[in-house]
Amino acid sequence: MSAAASSSSGSYQCDTLPAPRLASLLPRAQPNRSPSPLARVVPHSPLPTMMHPNDVLKMQVSPLSSPQPPPRKLCVRHQRMADQGTNLKLQQALDSLPEEERQVVNSIWSNFSSSSHPRRELILQGILTMCCFSQLSLLTEQLGHLIRIDPFTVLPREVSLKILAYLDATSLCRAAQVSKHWRTLADDDILWREICQQHIGQKCLKCGWGLPILERRRQVRASSASPSILPPSPPPSKRELETAKSYLDRPQKRHRPDGYPHSHTRPTAPSSSHSLASASPFPSSSPQPTDLLIPYASTQPEMMTRPWKDVYSERLTIERNWRRGRCLVRTLRGHTDGIMCLQFSETLQHPSFPILITGSYDRTVRVWNLETGVEVRCLRGHTRAVRALQFDEAKLITGSMDHTIRVWNWRKGECIRTLEGHTEGVVCLNFDANILASGSVDSTVKIWNFCTGEAFTLRGHRDWVNAVRLWDAHESASSPPDPCRSTLKIETGKMLFSASDDGTIRLWDLAKRTCVRQLTGHVAQVQSLRILDVDDEPDEDDSVRTSDAGHVTENSSLDVVQLCGGSNPADIYTVVTHDTRKSNENMDDKQGANYTARNSTTGVIRQQTKKPLLISGSLDNTIKVWDIETGMATRTLFGHIEGVWAVACDKLRLASGSHDRTIKVWNREEGKCTATLFGHRGAVTCIALGEDKVVSGSDDGDIRIWSFGDHE
Repeated sequence: MSAAASSSSGSYQCDTLPAPRLASLLPRAQPNRSPSPLARVVPHSPLPTMMHPNDVLKMQVSPLSSPQPPPRKLCVRHQRMADQGTNLKLQQALDSLPEEERQVVNSIWSNFSSSSHPRRELILQGILTMCCFSQLSLLTEQLGHLIRIDPFTVLPREVSLKILAYLDATSLCRAAQVSKHWRTLADDDILWREICQQHIGQKCLKCGWGLPILERRRQVRASSASPSILPPSPPPSKRELETAKSYLDRPQKRHRPDGYPHSHTRPTAPSSSHSLASASPFPSSSPQPTDLLIPYASTQPEMMTRPWKDVYSERLTIERNWRRGRCLVRTLRGHTDGIMCLQFSETLQHPSFPILITGSYDRTVRVWNLETGVEVRCLRGHTRAVRALQFDEAKLITGSMDHTIRVWNWRKGECIRTLEGHTEGVVCLNFDANILASGSVDSTVKIWNFCTGEAFTLRGHRDWVNAVRLWDAHESASSPPDPCRSTLKIETGKMLFSASDDGTIRLWDLAKRTCVRQLTGHVAQVQSLRILDVDDEPDEDDSVRTSDAGHVTENSSLDVVQLCGGSNPADIYTVVTHDTRKSNENMDDKQGANYTARNSTTGVIRQQTKKPLLISGSLDNTIKVWDIETGMATRTLFGHIEGVWAVACDKLRLASGSHDRTIKVWNREEGKCTATLFGHRGAVTCIALGEDKVVSGSDDGDIRIWSFGDHE
């Protein structure tokens, strides 16, 4: 490293040993003392022994007897030689020679050590001309190891991290295996935080990989911090103990709700417990229905942080399971007829377990513990099939073929209110903070205003309205008007999509109560709608995206796995994965890493704009992706051999359920099917998509949970 700098100075000496003349003074300066081991070695073998400048000062007899040499610095190579004990090995080899040969070798080494760099180069060139092939071979073998320099031992930590920022996740893991020092650098939180920010919750612009957020997993880990690492809390007062007395027997958030007897507000079908017992993946215990109630007082757990590398690794495992079709399937049984609607939530503040609610043709609505698969409540009141439902923290709203809409307190199992207005069965509904929209067999859409209690009707469809979806066109506005104080009762920009058996999709302006756009393209009944806000892609990809519309999705490479989820033959399922990206995963990851490093180097972060998309499923066997701004279908997904009853989507993938009894998982950007899930014995009528699972309901009365999480 220092050869270039030293070439300009003819008096440069490498700091390999103290000057020979200085070492030779030791026996004369101290005649009455026995010579030290170093003094005995140096006169006979002035070996390039690396010494610290303080050691050189100790070898002097007196500050007055000889001048003090200037302090010296060791180059990188000689520092490494000191750590490896190379000079000690040479000294031992030298001691094994006869004294005359030692004198000759010492003379050669001393002359070379005291020479300037130009003279050293001349000596080496002359030695090389005298070497035979055996000596040249030895030099080649030795030099291959000697010229290697670990850059991270020389460079500052900040520069090392900047270099490592250009590596992808796989290369960082390999770098961590080189040495302990490399591991401390490659595992740095700064590097892995950048990788997580690039991939988690979105798809990387370069590599196309996206990782789930796992909001539920984050909450569980935050609440499951070890008591040994949390600060001690003061003892509770007597009043606090009395207030919390009724909740002491309730499981805390950090524990799974095990050991609680199964109970319902009403008797259930006798076959329910038998079916659950046959499904081996589920525990036999369940929480009490009172656990659904929100406690009066709850303490927020201490937040616990983890290394970003662990965060990335956990989510990468789940994403690989999605791509490779690795899942565990559990079956919930309790309904006595086909499942028509479902929804689950894993982010409720209470209870501590995720909630699944299903509606069926058996006229009941059932609340399940999604974690254990146990039914915790059954809601009865509708007199005909329950076709639609939606719930949040406070309420559950259901629509039925008995022409009514019911509002429930699903935690207590009580019906709060019944809404009547449709003249035929209610097939679909959707609500937000202020508005409830419902579609009916009577071909109309009704809008119910929570603030005013008023309702009005939208007419235009010529057949059943199968799906409605609210959309805030001006959602990005900084201060939207208060709908309860607006003269129109509904804020400007509140829109509604509706899909019908007449094959059309209509966009309504609720403030004006008029249809502003009609989307046509499906050739059969449109059964399902979803709205998705995605990050707008770079301009260079626009031509590729539009030219790829209408892709054939079945691929030549298939991986078929058939498994059984329990002792019941009905629990057998099959997962077929369509291999699309296995051959170039590493290359794409490196492209993404280079993109991240370039952004971090230049400091330029491109602002991503949100773009709304509409996704529809139809009985014409297709799924269409619509650009809401233009009203055009940008992509059509083919793959199902019968009609599509339900679609679900997030930023990473799209899922669809069909009358052909299958569920397909799609790559939305490429329009390709990545996996096909077989197992239902009837048409798949409803599905819900989570970050690590798909929940599906079927005409066969079964609810299946396809879990792609980490099962270890």
